[in-house]
Amino acid sequence: MAIKSHLSHQISRPISTISPKLSSNSPTIAFPPSFLNYPHNKITKKPQICKCVVKQSLKVEESTQSSKIDVKKLVEFLYEDLPHLFDDQGINQTAYDERVRFRDPITKHDTISGYLFNISFLKLIFRPHFLLHWVKQTGPYEITTRWTMVMRFMPLPWKPELVFTGTSVMGINPDTGKFCSHVDYWDSIKANDYFSLEGLWEVFKQLRMYKTPDLETPKYQILKRAADYEVRKYDPFVVVETQGDKLSGSAGFNSIAGYIFGKNSKEEKIPMTTPVFTETNDPDDPKVAIQIVIPQDKNLNSLPNPSQEAISLREVEGRILAALKFSGKPTEEVVKEKESQLRDSLIRDGLRPRKGCLLARYNDPGRTWDFIMRNEVLIWLEDFSLD
Repeated sequence: MAIKSHLSHQISRPISTISPKLSSNSPTIAFPPSFLNYPHNKITKKPQICKCVVKQSLKVEESTQSSKIDVKKLVEFLYEDLPHLFDDQGINQTAYDERVRFRDPITKHDTISGYLFNISFLKLIFRPHFLLHWVKQTGPYEITTRWTMVMRFMPLPWKPELVFTGTSVMGINPDTGKFCSHVDYWDSIKANDYFSLEGLWEVFKQLRMYKTPDLETPKYQILKRAADYEVRKYDPFVVVETQGDKLSGSAGFNSIAGYIFGKNSKEEKIPMTTPVFTETNDPDDPKVAIQIVIPQDKNLNSLPNPSQEAISLREVEGRILAALKFSGKPTEEVVKEKESQLRDSLIRDGLRPRKGCLLARYNDPGRTWDFIMRNEVLIWLEDFSLD
């Protein structure tokens, strides 16, 4: 992956890889002149018959070669092997031809040694985390994988997080049964052919600094990263909440912060987390909830009761949301603009956003003016699938 696993994205359609051909060394039959000159032996077969013979020969050869390759076993192999792409075990290089063609938008190699070098380089500079979603046969000699790659760019002091999602099209050599090509497509760009300036810009723009406190956050997996948003699958989490005044407001924050700082039935102090959410379930409803996420090692049964009636505890079910990241002061106008932008992008891409949204502020709600402060607008999705 260009800055990704060696497996990659944009859901533009993968090209077909290897296809069987008749051997150029196939024997030909030479007739002596005396035979051809004899009237009863003149060859009068029509060209159509020859074409039919060639087609039949192709079918026989393709069928014979296909029978030698167990693509189902290769699919199972990739399910087992690819999760080791960046760990100490590594991938099984014997499953690849020596001349394996690797391409992603900004990287290319034509040998297994170059392919392995790229993996080692990514491990050293980016500390990647690779998540394999699925593996499928998509052609007679082709397997496609879908993945997520999350990396930290270690040379920069703020260690920015780079995220790439996409597909990798793995070509199979019909003669050896090994992988002979690996072409990555990123979801976040349209120009996926090497060398892609759009792909290079996609890398650089993720290097910008967002200030995010080193605090616990709700756990989620990034399923897809488009050009202007992410789709995330959140684990269930618990929040302490109370009524707010508006999405960009901080009314009620001191009350829920007081709960985790010890103003509860047990006077128990609970570690602070990030982000602070404000949520509305209906843009036409003025009701807004402001929430602080409770650490993952707590549950509703173990938490102390709030001391104020206006404060409540609630478990948020696991769900899939789309998130748009931005910085600066999240005024009500800015939040509505970002929510509208995100909703339009989701509809454009054929997704189904639900009513309402959340504003996530990863820093003190009263101090989000700085251009490097991280904020997000999130919208719930209906029936999202990676297929």
